[in-house]
Amino acid sequence: MTELRRATPDLYPSRGEPSRGPSHRLDPVVHGAWRPDAPISLAQARTFETEGFLALDALFAPDEVALLQSSAAGLLADPGALPSDVVVREPGSDEVRSIFDVHLHSALMARLAADARIVDIARFLLGDEVYVHQSRLNYKPGFDGKEFYWHSDFETWHVEDGMPRMRALSVLILLAENTEHNGPLMVMPGSHRLYLACGGATPDDHYLSSLKKQEYGVPDRLSLAELASRQGIVSIIGRPGLVALFDCNLMHGSNGNITPQPRSNAFLVYNAVSNRPERPFGAARARPDFLAARSAEPIEPARGRLTAGAAEP
Repeated sequence: MTELRRATPDLYPSRGEPSRGPSHRLDPVVHGAWRPDAPISLAQARTFETEGFLALDALFAPDEVALLQSSAAGLLADPGALPSDVVVREPGSDEVRSIFDVHLHSALMARLAADARIVDIARFLLGDEVYVHQSRLNYKPGFDGKEFYWHSDFETWHVEDGMPRMRALSVLILLAENTEHNGPLMVMPGSHRLYLACGGATPDDHYLSSLKKQEYGVPDRLSLAELASRQGIVSIIGRPGLVALFDCNLMHGSNGNITPQPRSNAFLVYNAVSNRPERPFGAARARPDFLAARSAEPIEPARGRLTAGAAEP
């Protein structure tokens, strides 16, 4: 790997000794200027700015959702056909927890990642051309799906990947019904306006353990309790096909799944081309590309419906 340089000062220090506590966000939330031809309404743009997330229903038709479910099921059915490093297992079992780089291993997921219905919104909110920083499928099998602890994605992307500024967002596409009981994504609305730095130095190759269970890059309990008390907690629940966009610094997590009902969701992370990762701000070396893509080629939005013509390789 070529030596990564750093061109940006560290505006969001973290992993210090001890934790530095909360600080105010220094970046805008909505980078684009709203106009009547924007891909979302003014009210929706304001919701994203104040709450840090936005839920959109009926963005994809039922038959398109069925195609995505089939693609995700195919990847889960044969994880051995994928590079071993992109498949993350549940701690203590052989159950699949996450599959990364899905847009590189499924033609339909690649088409989804370029879909104009998503990309146009990401470009508007980030005020720039965008590229896929990361893609993954997160599974929670019935009875045994483990939790994802509270965290800000940006803290990890900044410290361990070298993402300079808060100019990225995640798109969550529900591929199974997410209920209050089977471990849906939980968010703290408005928490994206504060940055919670974390304590502890980053171990080498931290990702090998953090993708199973995160111990570093986790805010302290007092800060989390104060944030939850002030901002509240909302669960992203709904039928398959619901799409939720959330800011890179929104505090989020999920409970374990002890119900019989499995849960699966697709995640696409879009980063502004102008916000390419640099040298990590708090780790000895950058994480692998499947966690933080470093080729920042702008996406050419694909218009039209998802079809079975995007055949699996």
